[in-house]
Amino acid sequence: MTLSLAHYLTLGAILFALAMVGIFLNRKNLIVLLMSIELMLLAVNMNFVAFSHYLGDMNGQVFVFFIMTVAAAESAIGLAILVLLFRARSTINVDELNSLKG
Repeated sequence: MTLSLAHYLTLGAILFALAMVGIFLNRKNLIVLLMSIELMLLAVNMNFVAFSHYLGDMNGQVFVFFIMTVAAAESAIGLAILVLLFRARSTINVDELNSLKG
């Protein structure tokens, strides 16, 4: 059995849907929210790679490297902000982090 484009797109859609469920069901823990956003980016990246391979063009795979670079920077900055918030407030619960409101 060979894997076709539909298999990859289905898996990408399932991963994206799991990430959406993670965002909508868990709005209290910032770490889970960041992991859900990363899962969304990975699902989109997998679709880019699948289409790139299917069409025989390397542009999609090059674009994935740029997305992964931005995602890594976003994760590093997000985790640094979480560490600072945890040190200042002793919690990362979203409901208790209302000090950023104007």
